[in-house]
Amino acid sequence: MNISYRWLQSIAPTITSPPGELAERLGMLGAPVDELIELGAEIGDITIARVESVRPHPNADRLRICAVDAGGEERLQVVCGAPNVEAGGMYPFAPVGARLPGGVQIRKAKLRGEVSEGMLCSARELGLGRDHTGLMALHGEFQPGTPFVEQLGLDDARLVVDVTPNRPDLLSHVGVARELAPGGVADVRLAPFSPGAPELTLDGAGNEGAVAGVRVRIEDAEGCPRYAAAVVRGVRVGPSPEWLATRLRAAGLRPINNVVDATNYVLHELGQPVHAFDLARLAGPEIRVRRAVAGEAIRTLDGVERELGGDSLVIADAERPVALAGVMGGEESEVTEETRDVFIECALFDPRLVRKTARGLGLSTDASYRFERGVDPALQPAALRRVVDLIVATADGAAEQVALDLRPRGFAPAEISLRPARVARVLGVDVDGAEIAALLAPIGFVSREDGDVLRVTVPGWRPDVTREVDLIEEVARRRGYDSFPEELLAYRPSRAREDPFVPVLRRAREVLTRWGFLEARTAAFASAAPERVPLLNPLSAEESQLRASLLPGLLRRVEHNWSHGTRDVRLFEAGTVFAPGEAGALPSEEIRLAAVFTGASRPTHWSGASPVWDLWDLEALLKETVDALGLGAVVPAGGGAAGGVLDDRQRYHVVSTEGGVAGQGGRVRADAVDAPAWAEPVFAVELVLPGRLEVPQPVYRPLPEFPAVERDLALLVPDGTEAAQVDAVLRAAGGDLLERAWPFDLYAGKGVPEGTRSLAWRLRFRHSERTLTDEEVDRAVDAVLRALGEELDVQRR
Repeated sequence: MNISYRWLQSIAPTITSPPGELAERLGMLGAPVDELIELGAEIGDITIARVESVRPHPNADRLRICAVDAGGEERLQVVCGAPNVEAGGMYPFAPVGARLPGGVQIRKAKLRGEVSEGMLCSARELGLGRDHTGLMALHGEFQPGTPFVEQLGLDDARLVVDVTPNRPDLLSHVGVARELAPGGVADVRLAPFSPGAPELTLDGAGNEGAVAGVRVRIEDAEGCPRYAAAVVRGVRVGPSPEWLATRLRAAGLRPINNVVDATNYVLHELGQPVHAFDLARLAGPEIRVRRAVAGEAIRTLDGVERELGGDSLVIADAERPVALAGVMGGEESEVTEETRDVFIECALFDPRLVRKTARGLGLSTDASYRFERGVDPALQPAALRRVVDLIVATADGAAEQVALDLRPRGFAPAEISLRPARVARVLGVDVDGAEIAALLAPIGFVSREDGDVLRVTVPGWRPDVTREVDLIEEVARRRGYDSFPEELLAYRPSRAREDPFVPVLRRAREVLTRWGFLEARTAAFASAAPERVPLLNPLSAEESQLRASLLPGLLRRVEHNWSHGTRDVRLFEAGTVFAPGEAGALPSEEIRLAAVFTGASRPTHWSGASPVWDLWDLEALLKETVDALGLGAVVPAGGGAAGGVLDDRQRYHVVSTEGGVAGQGGRVRADAVDAPAWAEPVFAVELVLPGRLEVPQPVYRPLPEFPAVERDLALLVPDGTEAAQVDAVLRAAGGDLLERAWPFDLYAGKGVPEGTRSLAWRLRFRHSERTLTDEEVDRAVDAVLRALGEELDVQRR
């Protein structure tokens, strides 16, 4: 939002601080100033000149030679290429030696053989606007040679305010003045443009009425809860007086004509968009606020023919749309130099509809920018009176004294309860009710005491204030953030308990990051497959359904790494998968954990080659993750596959305590990934995450004080017997003295009977209160061998 310092002072004369201090104060109030521009600082050399005559350039079709009165005794010759230069016109003039914004210095030069002694300037060349299609024409009584900045009141500064989307009240000079003036609302004064002129009388209610013979009907009360209108007759459309044009330029606007400039002035002064129609070009004459009919079209003021959809809100006459409600007017009803009677619209439109219309048509205007963020629902009568007063003063018109104000939906300001005790608790300082009321009153909040509570009425220009905490923020903002003590107060994070699933996810991340995995984020979309949930509005054919497994997305990431020459990949992801609902029900969702890995299992080291991941690494990773999450047991599996990508021959199931399958892990099939010739095998894991951790808490045990006794057993194990079965019998038969048992060698070949293999186990025995004897350990080993022989036909080698 561009704010003119002089304009601000004219609204609130109590604002006397220099622009730099105002910029700093606005920043402390939550609206930082991105840039402070001294408008006249770089154009102090510019004067006002009159062009006395214009003749064609003898050597260039697009150039003309002007005789310029710059206040001196002799007339200066200036070569000019602007199409709007005219004899008798007054323009800004840069004499030889003057500097323009940007540091350009004007020199005496020859252009196509003709001498040019200075330069007639456009608004863009002076940094006063974006228009560079022609010279900046001046309207009024000026003396040639007088300083341009002084005569036009350009000893001004522009504050470029960064307004956040929740503060639409700051999108106007009055809104900023409320924030900065010492007395706030009480200091804002809007001087009339036509002193002594009778004030408009607003009449009307419901959704239908008439003003000066024009029928107005609101057909969509949701989209337009208020519509005010007036008619001004006998206007003379032409250039605005220089004070008005200067004020608009100071805010970065381009003056157009006195009627349009009046609407823009009120928009930037009050924050209320206003639109003017040529009354003679309205069919009926009638105004209807309605939804567009699909296929209707309108040529907007920017000259573009736009086809409308049924969701657009339009202003229509008896035959066709004449404006896009809250966005832009139509070309067929615009105000021109031939306009004599003007129909003024000052309305309130639904922010969502305006946003939908503007986005759908690729438009963004000053009006839509404000309507999308929220306009004060009580502002329309004042804005209508203001714009009519300005048009009458600058365009010599006469207003019809009875105007229209349709209100199919009423507006009642919100009232919020505010507890001073809560303010003190949140801000950490005691602020009593009287101080709170005094802080809020300047910005329009009305407070009344009700016991220990303040009842605060919220002004219509603050739609962002809806809760008690919003009012507390206003108290802190107005009191000044720098007024609070710097020491830390007692801190209580929250009364809300942590979601039970959060520790599950945290534990899963801890395990996998400990193994050297990196967390990935993949899209939840997948290509079409029978088991997947289709999307109603897919982005593409390759992403037309929701994923049923995390593994395909992670495997694509592995392929991506391969394509960039990365051999060693370790990735995991926790995310949601989807399954179709039964009988038209909504899809079901399930949160899973998946991991993929390939390449070296350890970093490269000079001491030797790094081994690659194998099935035993997979089993170890799977068991550690399952144990950490309390999912159940890991067992060899056969048939089916997680996501259809695992090899049936090298796969494990995770069996939950209830007996169901809680996940799988294994080697990825070779045809499931597009692997280069040098790639190592890929392994993958996918688990269903539980809703909460059910892992027993660790129990403290003191370190052992007595030595352990270890015995190695070489066992002849039948080929059909699994090592896990041997492990289970060992532990059961070893008794309380067996502390640990683990295999350390496997041998099959010469010296081992056919149909068996040799498994070597190491058994560790220990007593917690004394040193074991050989007899005790021998008895335990004998018990283990006896149980192995009886239950599994396993013999000692």
